[in-house]
Amino acid sequence: MSVHKEVKRITTNTIQEMKQKGEKIAMLTSYDYSMATIVDEGGIDVILVGDSASNVMAGHETTLPITLDQMIYHAQSVVRAVKRALVVVDLPFGSYQGNSKEALNSAIRIMKESGAHAVKLEGGLEIRESIERIITAGIPVMGHLGLTPQSIYKFGTYTVRAKEKAEAEKLKQDIMVLQDAGCFSVVLEKIPAKLAKEVTDSVKIPTIGIGAGPHCDGQVLVINDMIGLTKGFKPRFLRQYLNLFDQINGAVQSYVKDVKRGNFPDEKEQY
Repeated sequence: MSVHKEVKRITTNTIQEMKQKGEKIAMLTSYDYSMATIVDEGGIDVILVGDSASNVMAGHETTLPITLDQMIYHAQSVVRAVKRALVVVDLPFGSYQGNSKEALNSAIRIMKESGAHAVKLEGGLEIRESIERIITAGIPVMGHLGLTPQSIYKFGTYTVRAKEKAEAEKLKQDIMVLQDAGCFSVVLEKIPAKLAKEVTDSVKIPTIGIGAGPHCDGQVLVINDMIGLTKGFKPRFLRQYLNLFDQINGAVQSYVKDVKRGNFPDEKEQY
């Protein structure tokens, strides 16, 4: 008789309990079935189907071009693979800004068509109405403050945000707005570690850092960067655990040589 061990799902409540217990939250991006299977089985707590797919999967310079339909496609692929992790999906640029009704419709489409567990929106006070409307419909929302890539043309640079007092104060106010609006967690991207600690200690909801130092309740990286599939991208905050670009490149070169020389397939590799 076979015994199947039940996998305990991570939920938004689990993430909030982890903060209360002082247990760090591990989060990575995934965009397809194969990678999400590996990441989920690796024990990750949260998988973000990020609009960074626009960069690492489609080759765009920014996250702006990716569409809602494309995000849903990536989310569907990830959800099919995941047995344990909480799956959060980015609402892409243009699908929620300035129109709370459109924001709700976008979030509903993601949840209904992909089976994901939550959505993520960039911004603070300016998108509060959209966040509240989505949460009222029963959809969990993760916030995102600091460097918000969908606003890159407003910033004009990917450098660290909130170093100046005025911007730091706005971030402190915005995280309170997000908490009060009902967000279950907030990503803090590329802000000073001291500020990240201050806001993390000031809120009841978990903070997930990327380039925000060690004091956040959790950390997130883009999987393609973390395993070295992305060539030449090595910001200070990135710890690269593998160098798959060179390894896969080497494997391809070996395959090409074997085919050209007639060494593949050999007698054991044919019928």
